[in-house]
Amino acid sequence: MSDQLIEFSIEAGIATIAFNRPDRRNAMSDEMRAEFSGALETVSRDKAIKALVLTGRGNAFCAGGDISGMKRRLEAPQGEVAFNGWSRQQGVHHVQSLLLGLSKPTIAAVNGAAAGLGADIALACDFVMANERSKFTWSYIKRGLIPDGGGLYFLPRRVGLARAKELIFTGRVVEADEALALGIVDRKVTATELLLVAQAWAAELAQGSATALALGKKILNETFEHSAHDIFNLGSQAQAICYTSAEHREAVAAFLAQSSAKA
Repeated sequence: MSDQLIEFSIEAGIATIAFNRPDRRNAMSDEMRAEFSGALETVSRDKAIKALVLTGRGNAFCAGGDISGMKRRLEAPQGEVAFNGWSRQQGVHHVQSLLLGLSKPTIAAVNGAAAGLGADIALACDFVMANERSKFTWSYIKRGLIPDGGGLYFLPRRVGLARAKELIFTGRVVEADEALALGIVDRKVTATELLLVAQAWAAELAQGSATALALGKKILNETFEHSAHDIFNLGSQAQAICYTSAEHREAVAAFLAQSSAKA
């Protein structure tokens, strides 16, 4: 097994990030979060990377926050608990914002349990794939907590407000078939197919104009926070940029050449 807590590879323009603490069900430690953040920064900067697939090694996707971090929180002096917690939240939110804000298609290939923060990480991706062993739980309530990785934002947008409240208030486990029916999961395949199908889907999603994908994704991520008028304005600005892109010019030139040949 690799000593790296995050395994990072690139093939044919598709980056794959795998959480690599299978003995801890890929629970997110501070060290693992730092490696994850670095990998996401690389994906964001590298123009040769067109899409991202996120998965886990072993039998779990990510079991949430590392229990050792919870233990340290309880052992800290009372006067430091709040600030330590605030500082930790900044790190969690930084990584989640990186993932959500990537200007490229992202797919979570959930290969097993996605619990707590793990479930939030999956939903920060554009799309979620599952296999027959996948399961999801927003189990924060069982630790006396609320979702801190974006679940309060992501889950209602996936399943509706009332269902999100039910899942968060109970922390119950959602098996793969129910997750597909509820809209938590977009596609379900077998365990042996999961990663390859996710990578193939990522390649398909990445075939379009990188400029149009980036601008369209940013606006779509903000759709529920704006009026139709706001979206029209954002779209106008984005379209003006698209008009000047090499991808648009090349596509129009090819279309016109094809039309001339048929005439």
